[in-house]
Formats: sequence, structure tokens, C-alpha cells
Amino acid sequence: PSPPAPYGYGSYGDSSYGSSQKHSQYSTSSNSYSYSSTTHSYSKNNGKPVTYKTESYSNSAYGGNNRPSYNSNQYDNRSRIGNSSNYNRNNDDDDDNYDFEEATDAHVPTRDVQNFDSRVKNYHYKYSDCSGKKKALLIGINYIGTSAKLNGCINDVKNVKAFLLKNGYSEDDMVILTDDQTNSRAIPTKQNMLDAMGWLVSGASPNDSLFFHFSGHGSQQEDKDGDEDDGFDETIVPLDYEKNGQIVDELIHDTIVKPLPEGCRLTALFDCCHSGSALDLPYTYSTKGLLKEPNILQEAGQGLFTAFQSYMAGDAESAVKSVFGTIQNVMSLKANEGASEKTKKTRTSPADVIMLSGCKDDQTSADASIGGEATGAMSYAFMKVMNTGKKQSYLSLLKNTRQILEGKYSQKPQLSASHPIDVSLQFI
Repeated sequence: PSPPAPYGYGSYGDSSYGSSQKHSQYSTSSNSYSYSSTTHSYSKNNGKPVTYKTESYSNSAYGGNNRPSYNSNQYDNRSRIGNSSNYNRNNDDDDDNYDFEEATDAHVPTRDVQNFDSRVKNYHYKYSDCSGKKKALLIGINYIGTSAKLNGCINDVKNVKAFLLKNGYSEDDMVILTDDQTNSRAIPTKQNMLDAMGWLVSGASPNDSLFFHFSGHGSQQEDKDGDEDDGFDETIVPLDYEKNGQIVDELIHDTIVKPLPEGCRLTALFDCCHSGSALDLPYTYSTKGLLKEPNILQEAGQGLFTAFQSYMAGDAESAVKSVFGTIQNVMSLKANEGASEKTKKTRTSPADVIMLSGCKDDQTSADASIGGEATGAMSYAFMKVMNTGKKQSYLSLLKNTRQILEGKYSQKPQLSASHPIDVSLQFI
């Protein structure tokens, strides 16, 4: 079946954000549907100019200053544009017997106000029980016909869509942007992506359940405002990046996190390179359930251990790169001390935002072939765990997802949140 027409769904009226009238689905027509960032509504007004900014965020691989990756590429990753290694790591062992952890004691979060007595004054938040309306924005970019071509991103969107439809979401309340569609508003250009993000959060209320999924290329650029521990902002790469640039993490945060009210859930899944802090959320958790903090000595130790492993394996080039990369990372952490505290003070939100990323900020994510199907390793792992039907907590979901990728890929999925979370609570 053909994909649904974009932006034809949801409770917003023909001309006003507050209307409860629901659009019927529509296909390409002579009408021009435009988005207003001031009212967060779509209207049939024959081409009113889009009001979102269109600054260019460029990296060296796309024309600016890109942070180098020091991974040895054994399969296509979702970072390098025009990568000459045009083969995927093929893992057809999708029937592995994983020993998934089940969080049998996990309970649904309380709806009580949660007081937060840290460095953010007069702040409280609420968990969402996800009983309100459900909306989803799914973006998959294969960069068809370009040197940046990927293979599994559109499949990722199809698989996530099928999962959501089985779990209470309606196709009428989904926007899907992929680069295999003919409708111009369904193509994942920078402006369409920003407009769709605005649609996702428009009219959001407490206990709503919003879902954002991006599968495509990710990259980094130099941080200009001192809120990144490593000195680099993360970006996602739209189809028209060469003309209009990329979308930086701060803009994504301001568009889909900042407008959300207390107690509204946003679940975000980023399957792209350098995505560890793609939403600029302040609280990142380890597989031990502990809040991660920047640690210069630990960063140095891990990097040198990787270099030693490469050297012992006879890969002198990778060893040298690991040492160089470690020195660079440590210098960045030292130069950006205080960035973590700034992020807590400026990016903490009373909304209930949870993000799962395919890797750390300094890692790449695999564009793989699993079970004979092109797919993103992270999207596959998330779906594999959630489709078991086993009860998951935030922590068990992180552990189980990592278990699938461990030993096959170097990437380590990350769990982050807009506020402190009890990782033993049930993931809903």
C-alpha cells in the first residue's frame, strides 16, 4: 500500500491550532500546505512562507569542520558521506538465543509531582502514564542516488511503524518522511523535517505519548556555546544537507523538547552515528543504573586500552589513531569542564522525555544486514527486545539492547532523559 499523505492527520483545524476538527487524509493536490512556527498548525492558505530558520550547519564531510572518526570501518556506518567501503557487515544470525532480562518487579510510574532538589531551583516534573493521545514522526533516509547512500533506513521506519501500530498508535496520527516517496512534503528535506517536528509536539498535553524515530546519517560540528563536554554538537543529516545544511542537536531540542508540558512523554530513537546526546538531554544513565558524569581519567584509560588492543592485534594504524583520538577527547573534556552543569541548567525539562541512541557521541552506528534485510543495528535491537513481550524497565531495555549488539558492533546504545529517572520503573 502507498504511504499515507504527510500532515493529513491529528487534531488541528484548517486555520487555527486550537481547533478540534480533524483533517481527512489527503494526497498531493493543488493546495499548498504550510506550517506556522508561531501557531504550531498547518493551514490550507496557498503557500504562506515557512517561518522556521534555515541556517546551514555544515561539517567537513559535507563542506565544513567535521570531527574525524577513528573507527576501523568493517561495514557501512551512518557517519561518513561518500564512504568508499560499500559493503555491510552481514549478520544473518538473527535467531540467536539471547538471554534477555525481564523486569518482573518494574512498576508503572506514579503520576505524583516529583520534586527535584538539585542545582535547578524551583523545579519539579511528572512522569507520563501515556494514556493520552498518541502521535509519531518517523524519518528514514537512504540518500538514494547519492554518494552518501545507506540501505536500511527506510526499512527501519517500516519496522518501527508496524511496531507502533501494534501498540496503540494509529496511522492517522503518524507522519512518515522517507526519500522513496513522490509527494514533496513527504521527502525528508531539512525544512520538512523541522515542520514535521513542530507538528509532532503541537497541542501536546500531559500524559500524551509522542514517538520520534530518525534513521540516517549523523555527524558533529564544533560547539559554539560551551554546553558539550567533548566540544562538539551532534547533528542529523537531512536529504538536502549539501544545499541547506544539517540540523544541530540544540535546534532539535528547542523544537521537540522545549515546547512540551509537564508530564508529556516523548520517546526518541536515534539510529545514526554520533547520536549519544542528539537531543541534548542532561541525564545519561549507565547499565548499572547510575547517572553518568564526565570523567577525564576514565576517558583516557578506556582510549589507551583500545589502542593497546589494536597494537596487540597487529593493527598499528588503528593503535595510533586511538591514541590520537584519546588525547583529543581528554583535551576537549578538560577545555569544556562545566559543560555538563550548563546542560542541566538549560536543558532540564518538566516533560517526560526519554531517548535511546544507537551509540555514544564519538562512535558510529552500523548500517547492517540482518536476517537478509538491510537494517540499522540499533533499530533492529530495539525492536528485537520490545517484540519479546517481556516486561521492560528503562534499565533492562538498555541492557538487553546492548546485549544484541555486543561482540558484533563497537557501538554502545545510550539512555538519556530530560529529568532524573528511576531506571527500575517500567518502560511504557
